[in-house]
Amino acid sequence: MRLYSKLSSLVHTSQPLNPKIHLCSSTFLSSSSTTATLNPVPHIVTKCIALLQFWASSISKLRQIHAYSLRHGVPLNNPDMGKHLIFTIVSLSAPMSYAYHVFAVLHDPNVFTWNTMIRGYAESDDPSPALHFYRKMSVSCVEPDTHTYPFLLKAVAKSLNVREGEAIHSVTVRKGFGSLMFVQNGLLHMYAVCGDTESAHKLFESMVERDLVAWNSVINGFALNGRPSEALTLFREMKMEGLEPDGFTMVSLLSACAELGALELGRRVHVFLLKVGLTENMHVNNSLLDFYAKCGSIREAKQVFGEMRERNVVSFTSLIVGLAVNGFGEEALEFFKEMEEQRVKPSEITFVGVLYACSHCGMLNEGFNYFRRMKDEYEIMPRIEHYGCMVDLLSRAGLVKQAYEYIQNMPIQPNSVIWRTLLGACTIHGHLGLGEIARSHLLKLEPKHSGDYVLLSNIYAAEHRWSDVQTVRRSMLEDGVRKTPGYSMVELGNRVYEFTMGDRSHPQSKDVYALLEKITELLKLEGYVPHTANVLADIEEEEKEQALSYHSEKVAIAFMILNTPPGTPIRVMKNLRVCADCHMAIKLISKVYDREIVIRDRSRFHHFRGGSCSCKDYW
Repeated sequence: MRLYSKLSSLVHTSQPLNPKIHLCSSTFLSSSSTTATLNPVPHIVTKCIALLQFWASSISKLRQIHAYSLRHGVPLNNPDMGKHLIFTIVSLSAPMSYAYHVFAVLHDPNVFTWNTMIRGYAESDDPSPALHFYRKMSVSCVEPDTHTYPFLLKAVAKSLNVREGEAIHSVTVRKGFGSLMFVQNGLLHMYAVCGDTESAHKLFESMVERDLVAWNSVINGFALNGRPSEALTLFREMKMEGLEPDGFTMVSLLSACAELGALELGRRVHVFLLKVGLTENMHVNNSLLDFYAKCGSIREAKQVFGEMRERNVVSFTSLIVGLAVNGFGEEALEFFKEMEEQRVKPSEITFVGVLYACSHCGMLNEGFNYFRRMKDEYEIMPRIEHYGCMVDLLSRAGLVKQAYEYIQNMPIQPNSVIWRTLLGACTIHGHLGLGEIARSHLLKLEPKHSGDYVLLSNIYAAEHRWSDVQTVRRSMLEDGVRKTPGYSMVELGNRVYEFTMGDRSHPQSKDVYALLEKITELLKLEGYVPHTANVLADIEEEEKEQALSYHSEKVAIAFMILNTPPGTPIRVMKNLRVCADCHMAIKLISKVYDREIVIRDRSRFHHFRGGSCSCKDYW
């Protein structure tokens, strides 16, 4: 009775049918036969279903038709009316609570109705009830059909529940649905979205027939899960098999190019999008904007932004974050002001970009002011990322003690990233005591992180406490923790080349290292003195200088100078933070060789030109 009452209140909150609909329904009903007059319910159901199919173009009209059916005697539990009503509710993206109350009073709903409920939850903000309905469906002895699993897998993908997805995969195979293409595509999408690229690729390789949806799923999976090289390889294979890419393919390809810093390949993707007329699509434009920003080509990112006819919060946020990480904090804040002027409400991520801009440009007071405004004006509750930006802001300004006090007074528990930020600041600014406190917290939160061992070791080495350095490094070995090797990547022609420190695997290694020696001599004429404090080991000064000369970014830059015409910009993607010596050397290389050099390191971009850097030596 409670459900009947609830349902009645849901449908009777609407106004009566408007004249247009009422007139249509009257005309519809006026042609009723004598039989229909004697037994009007089946006839009314038929007419109400027709109204749902042709006139329910909005939630309010849907409610009016539902109320009309109830007033004319259609029972709440009528299976035909319920089936079409639920289908219309889901198609209009109406609240699933409405669909649930209709469903709950139906007697023996068929597989179509169950599937519609699963689909509705899969497409809603909370997909978890879809799994509950699937289990309830089995208990009710309703056998799933070929449409059940694609909807269900969509819900699982949205929930990022790969274990549940694996269980459903097993069921589809047992029930004989595992070879159907749309079920396989659903499984591919689920594995890719959940980050299980190995399972996605294994399934993809086993597929007898692969359509564009399958290729897009696996390419996107690799692109979004830190495997951009594999994404590009699959794209080449797809082209060789004669399949033409669509907009989804190209957006995934842009993500892969952004991860690799493959600017030239991404530019060719942009040309393709222009040819096929996809640059009017806001999602595509946002992807292009993000790509150019991540490749350090801010001029092109701003050009895409300027040409957009329509912009949303993602557009502004992408540009603000892009400008911030590229060292143009003041400009990032200008675009934030423009965003406010255009009444585009900033999101939590927007404020991460704004605070990041303040942090990496040394704008201490502005950062605290924006943090206050975020809470007071926009009523956005600060998350751990925002507090992390504030700790980073204080740390980069050298206010390490204040940063520690800020962490202690935070209303939420600090995570490993925040303690690692403090530990990094202690390394740079020489606060051994606070560094040991930060390390003690990290041992509890993330004991196997190699970077923490290295940072603590560096603090001791800077103080010439070599026995403590050895103790830290010995414990690192005993714990089975290995330091992340540094590498740098550059794009030349249609290939991306990767270099490591002292790398001699490339056929041109002899020429590259000869050029490195020449570069070092030229830099010394410009006043360069190797910053050997970065080589924190108890070895001779000459050995330290040699070690610095062979850092991966220097090898990559020498390779590009050797293989590109004078004046060509050089772009390097590095997985670790640029050290002080390389930063100083690259500034001088940009001056001596008259090159713009863009380095994308672990946390930001450095634009070197004419002997200076966009970060203004504040990183």
